[in-house]
Amino acid sequence: MTDALKRLSEEGVAIWLDDLSRKRITSGNLAELIDQQHVVGVTTNPTIFQKAISEGNGYDRQLADLAAREVTVEEAIRMITTADVRDAADILRPVFDATGGQDGRVSIEVDPRLAHKTRATVAEAKQLAWLVDRPNTLIKIPATEAGLPAITETIAAGISVNVTLIFSLERYRKVMDAYLSGLEKAKEKGLDLSQIHSVASFFVSRVDTEIDKRIDALGTDEAKALRGKAAIANARLAYQAYEEVFSSDRWSALEKAGANKQRPLWASTGVKDKAYSDTMYVTELVAPNTVNTMPEATLLATEDHGEITGDTVAGTYEQARADLDAVEKLGIKYDEVVKLLEDEGIEKFEASWDELLKSTEAELKRLAPSEG
Repeated sequence: MTDALKRLSEEGVAIWLDDLSRKRITSGNLAELIDQQHVVGVTTNPTIFQKAISEGNGYDRQLADLAAREVTVEEAIRMITTADVRDAADILRPVFDATGGQDGRVSIEVDPRLAHKTRATVAEAKQLAWLVDRPNTLIKIPATEAGLPAITETIAAGISVNVTLIFSLERYRKVMDAYLSGLEKAKEKGLDLSQIHSVASFFVSRVDTEIDKRIDALGTDEAKALRGKAAIANARLAYQAYEEVFSSDRWSALEKAGANKQRPLWASTGVKDKAYSDTMYVTELVAPNTVNTMPEATLLATEDHGEITGDTVAGTYEQARADLDAVEKLGIKYDEVVKLLEDEGIEKFEASWDELLKSTEAELKRLAPSEG
């Protein structure tokens, strides 16, 4: 069997796992994935934590202690999730040290209910960085309008950031601008720019899910010929934008001061439509200095039968633009789709957070000591 994951890494794609649970940490599974499947980072989100805490009894001991202390549900969630992130960060620390801080990273998200509140997001980012207290943490901030200045301020404070929920090319350019502005402020403060890292999570599969739904509703042969093309085209044009911004004079001045490029991260890379190859959002988005964060099923599928043929992004921009233009000509409005996806993304994370609150509250009650 060819080692597709090793080849992917050699092409400059950092393989991160889009999942975390206490069981994965304590069983040795995470360490095994790092050792054998070339995993060099972990991403989490409210949905991942909600699933982890609601399954099994791996959190019972900590929950029982938290119940005895009569902490609030919000505090309990933060204690549980930051404990997992801290432990995962410790397991990934050798990778962090070996890559000069570029990889070996674990991401933790700000409360999704703060997505439209700039100051509260910055305050939460600082609190999470302090709580986890590991240099190889990334604080996830959504790329909403309110999130953009929060990204700048958090980077300016010297805190590394994973910008999440990016769907549109226009918003992605604003994200890169927010990062550079943050670095410029950090430089003014005399901070060591080499210690500040960032990735920009550009969501992939959800774009196809929404656009394909609209294509299917049209039902014409012309429309059907464009199924499964929009998401990859969108991501490839994002990489083009990344190349432009990080070859600019503005970037050059920061790079001379020791700054790190904000790598594009391909998120939502699990294929939703069974008509497509289950490794499509990995094999079609191979480019230097990127991250692909995969659900475990996608990771194992890539290992098993993914065909890594080198860079699959260079030289594709003209076709990518033509594919998106063709979708637009069908009457499917790009701006409308990406706005909907951002709104839905925040709503989904808020719903998961609400579920997390409810299930954690129920567990605290179940494990509360009967005596005073």
